[in-house]
Amino acid sequence: MKREQKGFTLIELVVVIVILGILAATAIPKFVDLKGSANQARIDAVVGALSSASAVNTAGCMVKSNVATTGVCIPLSAATDTCSDIASSLMQTTLTITVGALPDPTVQGTYYMKTADDIALTTTGATCTLYMGDGTTAGLSKTYTGTATGP
Repeated sequence: MKREQKGFTLIELVVVIVILGILAATAIPKFVDLKGSANQARIDAVVGALSSASAVNTAGCMVKSNVATTGVCIPLSAATDTCSDIASSLMQTTLTITVGALPDPTVQGTYYMKTADDIALTTTGATCTLYMGDGTTAGLSKTYTGTATGP
């Protein structure tokens, strides 16, 4: 007499559980590191926005002979403006940059600029360094170019 199988055997269930365990063990490390990648992408985006805002403003001021024109030119002086002024003067959405010493640890998602890095803009372009807090002592850092539109 032939018996019909009505379910899974214990061996089949154990094999399926082992396979699922192996898949989980290889997939979990990829998801754990997403926070670091997301933080890096975030500071890359902000630095790109600051650099682009500076470049577009410089081009607009060249066209308008460095005369303040809404939406085209916001004059930035090499004598008075610094790297952090790009965020406060040119960014449409408010980007708060804390200038001073980095706290230990840095606060996740907060933007910092060391006092020594908040240098005067130049008409040829100053190299500015922005730090983003990620909960570690050093945070993440990225440089961008800030340009003054006049002396």
